[in-house]
Amino acid sequence: MRAKRFEDYKLSDEIIKALTELEYKNPTEVQSKVIPLALDKKDLVVKSQTGSGKTASFGVPICELVDWMENKPQALILTPTRELAIQVKEDFTNIGRFKRIKATAVYGKQPIAIQKTELKQKTHVVVGTPGRVSDHIERGTLVLDKISYLIIDEADEMLNMGFIEQVESIIKELPQNRVTMLFSATLPEAVKNLSQKYMKTPTDIEIKATGLTTEKIDHFLYEVPENDKLMRLMDITVVENPDSCIIFCRTKERVDTVSEQLKKKGYSCDKIHGGMEQDDRLVVMNGFRKGEFRYLVATDVAARGIDIDNITHVINYDIPLEKDSYVHRTGRTGRAGQKGKALTFVTPYEDRFLREIEDYIGFTIRKISPPSKEEVNRNRFAFQEKMKMYREVKKSKSEQLNKQIMKLYFNGGKKKKLRAVDFVGTIAKIDGVEADDIGIITIMETSTYVEILNGKGPLVLKTMKDTKVKGKLLKVFEANK
Repeated sequence: MRAKRFEDYKLSDEIIKALTELEYKNPTEVQSKVIPLALDKKDLVVKSQTGSGKTASFGVPICELVDWMENKPQALILTPTRELAIQVKEDFTNIGRFKRIKATAVYGKQPIAIQKTELKQKTHVVVGTPGRVSDHIERGTLVLDKISYLIIDEADEMLNMGFIEQVESIIKELPQNRVTMLFSATLPEAVKNLSQKYMKTPTDIEIKATGLTTEKIDHFLYEVPENDKLMRLMDITVVENPDSCIIFCRTKERVDTVSEQLKKKGYSCDKIHGGMEQDDRLVVMNGFRKGEFRYLVATDVAARGIDIDNITHVINYDIPLEKDSYVHRTGRTGRAGQKGKALTFVTPYEDRFLREIEDYIGFTIRKISPPSKEEVNRNRFAFQEKMKMYREVKKSKSEQLNKQIMKLYFNGGKKKKLRAVDFVGTIAKIDGVEADDIGIITIMETSTYVEILNGKGPLVLKTMKDTKVKGKLLKVFEANK
């Protein structure tokens, strides 16, 4: 029977507290099916659409099961993209906050030296893309002998991006005595073979959906000559007047052009594509997630695994050439029980791609006429008012969780033979402070960062200025965020 509350599972108070502060109300269907089996350490193959809450379905049990005292990584999560690796790492940090779970993300385009330094610290969970994970394994900077949990996330996308061979080579390096869970929106033959080859009699879990798209999304099609696309886009956005919209283009050059044209017309807009620096992409995604602008023009780099609530519209400015890309793009809307609209432009020469998509999703997308000039003019004032209107920036899920956290910097680390338990033991002796008030501890060569939870930071900061750690009086300051 499906549990109605997270309290119905065998979860510690620390995990329940984090889920409550993250405003996780009730388990989704995938969470209710996966969490109890994962807690029992069963191998799982989970077929579940994007937007179903699957990250928490493996994040919650792994945060529960890992041993805080163990310094070496105990869980490895493989993801197809950098953005997803960063997001999953943040989810683990938030869910495991009160258990002091340390998660590290490793991915390409970030200096490997930074990641090597992080991996030298106590790390419970490593999240990464296959290429960079393989790189760390070859360099000996990712220690595998304590890995007890392997998660292969978005396995079908790994296949599409040509990562399956790398995934297999990573699996061969891992301890055989481990729990393996594979998550995928679809189950192509190569993904099934992976599960049969490397998993121990896995339990199959399938989260049913209506076809390949959820019933919460309304799909519409516009036949548009190539040269009319931009004009048609502006007419449709005026009439639809979305609160939050992703416009998908096929190439980064097209993203640049469309974004530039919309900005010239006064749209609250930004862009993301694979040609941008990783840090710039993260800034844009965080801005969109918070609601700092209404329109995001993107290539498929943003289509997979990026969890942003309340996107009301997805517009396929260019019809995707891969049929499953249609599912992943349109799956950005209609999430978490909300309604959404997916609008697709098709030119007279793209019928073949449209037929493949319709065969794949199992229904014909309804063709509708473009809005008339009268309709556009009638809606223009409301559109312009919304564009001028100050948009309330949405709080992130973790903001509530993080607001009572102060990070402290101490000028002593490994070179002074200091360990996490030394800081816990000292800080927990302060009157009014308990071990539960201490968050993630990161020990570097010559410095240490300690998170103090529950608003106790100022008290700890004041007390530790005159309190020794392992016989040493350390300088202590509030760390920069």
